Amino acid sequence: MATYIVAVSGGVDSVVLLHMLAQTEEHVIVVAHFDHGIRSDSADDAVFVKNLAHEYEVTFETRREELGSKASEDIARQRRYAFLRDVARKHNGRVVTAHHADDVVETITINFKRGTGWRGLAVLDSDIMRPLLHLSKAELVDYAQQHALEWREDSTNNSDVYLRNRIRHLTQVLDKDVKRQLLSLRAQQIDTKQHIDQSIAEIVGDGPQYSRYFFTHIPARVAVECLRYATSAQLTRPQLERALLAVKTASPKSSYQAGSGITFDFTTRNFSLSLLK
Repeated sequence: MATYIVAVSGGVDSVVLLHMLAQTEEHVIVVAHFDHGIRSDSADDAVFVKNLAHEYEVTFETRREELGSKASEDIARQRRYAFLRDVARKHNGRVVTAHHADDVVETITINFKRGTGWRGLAVLDSDIMRPLLHLSKAELVDYAQQHALEWREDSTNNSDVYLRNRIRHLTQVLDKDVKRQLLSLRAQQIDTKQHIDQSIAEIVGDGPQYSRYFFTHIPARVAVECLRYATSAQLTRPQLERALLAVKTASPKSSYQAGSGITFDFTTRNFSLSLLK
């Protein structure tokens, strides 16, 4: 029987997801709640989700970190997913999140604003299950109301301090056809990404040694994609570009800290990667 690690924030999306999954006994549910410590009322969310797990008679896992009110959205997301993957390893389960169609549109728009490459269209494609991607936010709210579900409202959702909130206000006025086209484009790009990643895997191999000559003499854009694969996609594009420069110029017996705990160690001809545990 499969075990699902259901990420529940207490908001309407994740409350609906939990309710839907709880309608069958074909799988084991573990409710996972991460408290960033960013909002003063976040502890109340944790209590709400704990009580919700108790009502459904499922296991509850939680973690609180004091990231502080100035923590970036990216840092908060990284820490949340690190927690979810820890829980997944503990219970030998698969992470399930409540991302929906409007989240996809928002994420693509954010990537456009940041100057995305082609991968910025292939969003939310990973080993994480996202069964609600075909539903809109409005449909989830309708479901919650029809089933008399209770949920928590995030007090920061209306704050323009966060980029995603500002983008959300813009995407809400997009025509439905435009949103459908973006979702269709995402599906096409994910298919393209999978083919490209498979080709890159065949070219780069599994290490542990990589040829500096190879990375130096192929086109830079291809080299960046190969480095992305070698580092398990844990680095941002700017980090990858700086790492590529290090591959080309670093002295033998030197090291380069690329970020996310990844270190490049160089010899004259090769380099190897190590990940800080």
